[in-house]
Amino acid sequence: MTTPPPATPRLEVDGLEVAFGGLTALSGVDFAVHDGETVALIGPNGAGKTTVFNAVCGLVKPRKGAVRIGGRPAPARTTGLLAAGVARTLQGLGLFEHMTVLENVLVPLCRLPVDDPTARARARLDELDLLHLADRPAGTLPYPERKRVALARALVADPALLLLDEPAGGLGAADIDALAATVRRVADTGCAVLLVEHHVDFVMDVADRIVVLDFGQVIASGAPEAVQRDPAVEAAYLGLEAVGAATEQEGGTA
Repeated sequence: MTTPPPATPRLEVDGLEVAFGGLTALSGVDFAVHDGETVALIGPNGAGKTTVFNAVCGLVKPRKGAVRIGGRPAPARTTGLLAAGVARTLQGLGLFEHMTVLENVLVPLCRLPVDDPTARARARLDELDLLHLADRPAGTLPYPERKRVALARALVADPALLLLDEPAGGLGAADIDALAATVRRVADTGCAVLLVEHHVDFVMDVADRIVVLDFGQVIASGAPEAVQRDPAVEAAYLGLEAVGAATEQEGGTA
């Protein structure tokens, strides 16, 4: 029996190097994310996690290496992301606070050929228990609900690759549990998920694989349990168990 060739990764980061002036922010970063897989990108502050996201999204130009989405070069500009099947949430949410929840979620559909954008937007809001808030100005909602609106706005495009930038930040335990269920459900549809997150318990719960960055380099990659035991990770991260304990003491974020 012939073994089928491995599937093309949805996202492939190959030898990525990014520099800002004389400072090398990323050096030789390699990893991939396949359809239906959730990969967490973790590391100490300043390790280069957000720079990876920005390189994938065309916000920074690599000095060396390549980013491929579905086997093709990633768009050079953010305006090409939706057409390439990529959606991203932001740490700062990026909502139009004076617009309603529904209007915010409709924004990405202005660039996509969708027969009934309102129906699709309302369906995504319903999935995230936000439909009853559709006509509320986004800026009037509590922070956890605004984060769900931002997630609904990303999901409304039915992306093949979803980038989540600290999705659990600022959330309580119940909201984090609901978020984890949503991420698992999205991955089950075949969507590839790459997330940057400091909340270790959340990462261990949802990630199929973890990639650890330190000083712009990958120091470990693999299954969550293996990465957690890696001595290099413990040295760089002060020990994942110690970080997890600090997370509990500080109320949910690390």
